[in-house]
Amino acid sequence: MGVDNNIRLIVEQVLAEMNKTAIDSVECSVTPRQQMSSEGQTEYADDYLDDLAGIDLQKYLQVPEPVNAELYKDMKLATPSRIGVWRTGVRPLTDTLLRFRADHAMAQDSVLGEVPEKFAAQYNMVPVVTKCSSKDEYLTRPDLGRLLDAENIEILRQRCEKGVKVQVVVADGLSSKAVEANIPNLLPAMIQGLNSMGIAVGTTIFVKYARVGIMDVIGEELKPEVVIVLLGERPGLGTGESMSAYIGYNARRGMLESERTVVSNIHKGGLPSAEAGAHLADLLKRILDAKATGVNLK
Repeated sequence: MGVDNNIRLIVEQVLAEMNKTAIDSVECSVTPRQQMSSEGQTEYADDYLDDLAGIDLQKYLQVPEPVNAELYKDMKLATPSRIGVWRTGVRPLTDTLLRFRADHAMAQDSVLGEVPEKFAAQYNMVPVVTKCSSKDEYLTRPDLGRLLDAENIEILRQRCEKGVKVQVVVADGLSSKAVEANIPNLLPAMIQGLNSMGIAVGTTIFVKYARVGIMDVIGEELKPEVVIVLLGERPGLGTGESMSAYIGYNARRGMLESERTVVSNIHKGGLPSAEAGAHLADLLKRILDAKATGVNLK
């Protein structure tokens, strides 16, 4: 039997053990499709393994015969952190290590991935790009992610209205997955809430390779009362879809970080996107009434 088939058997056994110990009837059955090769060796199809990320770690009990099972369950449900993952000797279990690597790969995909080109048009956004020319430059030159060149500033001048109450900016940031996962529900809910309160909203802008400070350039150019930047955050091992909303009243170049209001942890495991949209609409109304954000917002 070859090395590859040995590895497959090990992973199969690990997943089968995970299935036995997962609580709440987490389904993780492994039914490999196998056949005999001409040499008499067992061969496996490449796609029979289940997705490790499909198992909810908060409902997966790995410690055998815990002293206080109920407390163990409550602790697991209280946090998405990797607690109670058990060990074999001084080493982590194989399935623990595999899940860690799978979640790490997902986080890398979120950072290095790109929002589809058609996304901006799908939601009637005006697309612009910062001075970063690539994802690599974006990751290594944060300063360029806060700036627009003359060509992209001209796009804003031609296609965006000046002096609106609220200017919405969607930015890929450090997670393309966050944008794709949250904007479809968040953006309509927020704009509908603002419209119902009679608050004028400008044409939404989509900025590629953007940092939070892009609001300063857009605010100074279009002169809205408030700029809100919906930005994909750096993913962790718990989720790659977390988004934050950064809000600035009278956004301008040189604006202090303490002058921004932030709503974070927007994702299905935190503040759900539709609920976040409604909450942000109410918060923007409060900001407009107070004419302040950040530490100046009482």
